[in-house]
Amino acid sequence: MWRSLLVGVLGVLLSTAGAGGQLAEKLDRGVVALRNPDGSIYIGWRLLASDPKDAAFHVFRAATERAELRQVTTEPIRDRTSFLDQSAATSPGSDAPVYAVHLASPGAQDQPSSPVPVANPKPGLPYVSIKLQSDYTAQKVAVADLDGDGRYDYVIKQPNFNVDPYEKPGYWKKSQDTYKLEAYRGDGKFLWRHDMGWSIEEGIWYSPYVVYDLDGDGMAEVYAKAGEGDPRDADGRVQSGPEWVVKLNGLTGKVEQKLDWPDRSGFERYNYYCRNLLGVAYLDGKRPHLIVQRGTYTQIKVEAYDPQLKLVWRWNSKDEKTRYNGQGMHGMHAADVDGDGRDEIILGSAVLDDNGHGLWTRGVGHPDACYVGDIDPARPGLEVFCGIEPSQKRDAVCLVDARTGDKLWGCAEPSKHVHSSGMVADIVARYPGQECYAGERDVKTYWLFTADGKRIGDKEIGGLAPRAAWWDADPQKELVLGQRIRQYEGTAYQAVEGSVTTIADCLGDWREEIITALPGEIRIHSTMIPSTIRRLCLMQDRLYRLDVTMASMGYFYPPQLSGPLLASK
Repeated sequence: MWRSLLVGVLGVLLSTAGAGGQLAEKLDRGVVALRNPDGSIYIGWRLLASDPKDAAFHVFRAATERAELRQVTTEPIRDRTSFLDQSAATSPGSDAPVYAVHLASPGAQDQPSSPVPVANPKPGLPYVSIKLQSDYTAQKVAVADLDGDGRYDYVIKQPNFNVDPYEKPGYWKKSQDTYKLEAYRGDGKFLWRHDMGWSIEEGIWYSPYVVYDLDGDGMAEVYAKAGEGDPRDADGRVQSGPEWVVKLNGLTGKVEQKLDWPDRSGFERYNYYCRNLLGVAYLDGKRPHLIVQRGTYTQIKVEAYDPQLKLVWRWNSKDEKTRYNGQGMHGMHAADVDGDGRDEIILGSAVLDDNGHGLWTRGVGHPDACYVGDIDPARPGLEVFCGIEPSQKRDAVCLVDARTGDKLWGCAEPSKHVHSSGMVADIVARYPGQECYAGERDVKTYWLFTADGKRIGDKEIGGLAPRAAWWDADPQKELVLGQRIRQYEGTAYQAVEGSVTTIADCLGDWREEIITALPGEIRIHSTMIPSTIRRLCLMQDRLYRLDVTMASMGYFYPPQLSGPLLASK
């Protein structure tokens, strides 16, 4: 259980090491305040890479937003980034208090955080609510700072309707409406709506979007696939017409630039060319680049653009001498797998080097489940966990070295159809590192492995894609199963309503927020459990931050870290 903690001593500067010292995203304290049923108020805030090593904090409270802030803590808080204000329950005039957090270290230049109100609508409900413009349900939610104030904002895609390009009856169906992107500030204020139009069918493979500050002005932009007019065939399919990647202003939604999308040529079927993805990678180790991809199951085309959206390179799987065709996953990861400070593109069962040439391919086919991170802390570097969808004689579920693609371990038995996104998370305290889980769609076969390849489970864990997040006070993650957050072996916590769209450290301390979508609302669930573990904000780790960025398109693969599980200052 505690091996991760010991290893963490070596990774004290997780956020700057994981980011190559290049992540310039400005973050505020991320203060969140939530009221417990007994009247006490939980306050959580961020520890930042820029904070001094001896960073300590004081918590302040005011009865209203206009009242004077008064210090609540008697001694500086040094060993955690959360606090339980027991005095709030008995303080007069504290029905609607606001809270701020200040650095208390000698000589600290930190500006006091902006006061924030208690967020939850009812005591004991641990979430921030953002009301949408009508009763539709968000399909995807992107997390980014649109206005440069250091607080995360949210760009949703709605409605929650999905078309799959697969031609088998029962999969593809005619779109009922057009997708809309909508932007909301962190305080819930609606900013803008962008209609993606009839040239974009209502399915996740037609409609990728990512939100990130590529141009370096401190405010994130929105990048999305686009077309023109209404090019639908008589049956509703879009098989012709111009295709673009567009840049939208994050504050206004205005289209500022557009580039050609990789074209449809060379793909045998509609199902193959209708698979589209977007991503972000630090290809030079210093600046974020936009990655545009077409294809998953056969040919794969990838284009990379610098922050000014100038083409850096193009790549086509058919140009490689070895088997890169058909190695794509249903998403994308960007990580420095070879230790040179520059990000590579993890396509799935293959990896592109930062220069746009193939680094390695396993040639085993398309993985539904695919994660890259520091899965086994006993090994140097990163690992990639895969669940290969096409039938295999063995090793359909496996862990490989991210630098070389060499297999580290795999399941010994044959498989038929490994399906969905699986899971990688430290959920069992007695085994070092993270556990790896995947399962079959058509037969009840499930695998749960330790980081070093020991099989410790063959039972279903909440379907084929259970979600896990840091939630309680210990170093292990908890599972979101159905409508309940619970430990893998132990305590069940509060319920969460709605479908999980995103997991990210977007508020409070290092524990993760669980963002769910309901009709007319998204909810950002945040823990109210005090913890004595102190970590840097996870969003300052480059791999983790880019995983969160790419969670708004394709399958949802919860984010991974590039280094040890614990980092403290």
